Amino acid sequence: MSMMDEFKDFAMKGSVVDMAVGIVIGAAFGKIVSSFVAGVLMPPIGVILGGVDFSSLAYVIKEASATAPAVVISYGIFIQTVIDFTIIAFAIFMVVKGINSLKQKQESAPEEAVKLSKQEKLLTEIRDLLKNRE
Repeated sequence: MSMMDEFKDFAMKGSVVDMAVGIVIGAAFGKIVSSFVAGVLMPPIGVILGGVDFSSLAYVIKEASATAPAVVISYGIFIQTVIDFTIIAFAIFMVVKGINSLKQKQESAPEEAVKLSKQEKLLTEIRDLLKNRE
């Protein structure tokens, strides 16, 4: 088997294709959440904290001169990234939690959905009556 055939077999496996789709959807979801955090969530948090804009927070190590730009530690961007990550992780947690609860409902549903025939219902009623007599 040639290397090209092996690569084709590897790339066309269902799990690889599913993973690729998941990565693309995850990247798009990340952009949505980042936009939500930057445009909707952070402005009220900035107002609550006295108008602080996290992305502009920085510590200047060396001022800019005519020949060199300023040396700056931009810790505000790091804070913003940590907040973005936390919100994304929480959103993914909620999605997984919702999927797990749906799976649990589906697993318990077949037991409840078992339909008894008329004869089985009658036998069940007789059994219950006999139990109550004792």
